[in-house]
Amino acid sequence: MSAPQANPSAGRPLSAGAIALMLMLCLTWGFNQIAVKLVLPDIPPMLQAMIRSMGALPVLFIIGALRGVKFFERDGTWKAGLIAGLMFGVEFVLIFQGLRLTSASRAVVFLYTAPFFVALGSYQVLGERLGASQWLGLAVSFAGVALAIGVPQPNVDSHVLLGDLLIVGGAGLWAATTLVAKGTRLRFAAPEKALGYQVATSIPILGLAAWLFGESITHTPAPLSLGLMAFQAIWVVGTTFTLWFALVKAYSASKLSAFTFITPLFGVVGSYFIMHDTLSLTFGAAAVLVIAGLFLVNRPSPTAAAPRDALLNVTKT
Repeated sequence: MSAPQANPSAGRPLSAGAIALMLMLCLTWGFNQIAVKLVLPDIPPMLQAMIRSMGALPVLFIIGALRGVKFFERDGTWKAGLIAGLMFGVEFVLIFQGLRLTSASRAVVFLYTAPFFVALGSYQVLGERLGASQWLGLAVSFAGVALAIGVPQPNVDSHVLLGDLLIVGGAGLWAATTLVAKGTRLRFAAPEKALGYQVATSIPILGLAAWLFGESITHTPAPLSLGLMAFQAIWVVGTTFTLWFALVKAYSASKLSAFTFITPLFGVVGSYFIMHDTLSLTFGAAAVLVIAGLFLVNRPSPTAAAPRDALLNVTKT
């Protein structure tokens, strides 16, 4: 087997604009975990995920239409798009079912093993390679997340371990979807189209899962739940996921994925202000570890190839 060709974006450090976007995305995704929990009393998880995908699809079409995206043009991306969509749908099934068995704190930590899967797959699929200091940065950031959430925990039985494995499986599919989006013809599609494949394919998958697990909406959701569902569909899935795929096309997938370590930290802070959870000095130490790890991961490599492609302008029509 021949060595993978180097990806022109592999050695590129994140620009100030890309870092600002990633911070905004992580803040949104951290709050989204709280939003999901707040809606659960009114709408069960599989139905919640299906409804937000259904709501996000027209948002993608509107944004894409404004940018002149040709969603139904034959460009050879449908096979990769279908594969990414299948993984996208099953990913949420595994994560939400894992949450039924394991604790939320353990689930958050195991979900953010995704950057390791991205880093492991990036060399073979994308031609990206992390140096020793960058691997150390991933490890340090993950240690910070574990410290912030409070792992390890006692009373771990076989059910909890099964839940952990399901969450890790979801993390692996999250990473695989990122690699497919960047390592196949899907990278030539507009971000709206790339995400549209996934959102559309996930709807029947999540609907089938909701039916298999006997989920139903037994009463009219409260106005807060309806507002949070709109937030998830329009902003989280329809907008921030599109921005994520635009960034993945322009920058190193492993470095961008490493930035998602910040998400659970934002979730903890959001829980403090919204759900009145308690913060401790441990969180401060965890934040230092995450920031230090991200510095190591994103430090320019002296052997990195000079970037040849320009940042994808997500606002250009």
